Amino acid sequence: MTVAGPGDRSPAGVSPTGRRRVRRDPTEANARLTASTAVVLFVLLAVEGVTILQVGPLLTPHVVIGMVLVGPVLLKMGSTIWKFSRYYLGDPAYRQKGPPPLPLRLLGPVVIVLTLTVFASGIALLLAPHPWRSSMLLIHKASFVLWFGAMALHVLGHLIDTARLAPRDWLRHSRRQVDGAGARQWAIAASLAVGAVLAVAVAPRVGPWLAASAVGLR
Repeated sequence: MTVAGPGDRSPAGVSPTGRRRVRRDPTEANARLTASTAVVLFVLLAVEGVTILQVGPLLTPHVVIGMVLVGPVLLKMGSTIWKFSRYYLGDPAYRQKGPPPLPLRLLGPVVIVLTLTVFASGIALLLAPHPWRSSMLLIHKASFVLWFGAMALHVLGHLIDTARLAPRDWLRHSRRQVDGAGARQWAIAASLAVGAVLAVAVAPRVGPWLAASAVGLR
């Protein structure tokens, strides 16, 4: 039997060859995915906000970006719901990590419901029969106002963690510390691809919608 000498010992998390070991950490993996997706959403929502300033002439970009957002929105909801479900089902790793502060836990379901309402009403506004449009527009605008306030609090509450975690899967020195970085990157790319497909499918509806709305206003 060979006994390792003092020179063979390695710091925690580092193999004897000097390479940092990849560890399995489901809570860190989930947090990285959530944070990276949040950054993607923040950028897309900022661009979407520009289109709101002149939504009439910018309706097509507004719709296209809105549809691209659908994929990342569903991905972030999925990662967040997964985290909460694992915690409340008693997963030891998530229990050890602990829940977010109570105000953020209470705010989370509100943000999810309002997000679904904003997107569902926006899609329905574009695709629903003309008589429904005034109702859908009212719901879309009202839910957006409420969503904006809730989302502002949500972003501020998670800002530090997002800034800390989001780069970790994209930087060479940290991406290999937790396994699955490549899968998480592909998940984000796939969510954007799904959104792009939806945008391509829905964008041609904008022209007929505007024409029908113009006729309805006469």
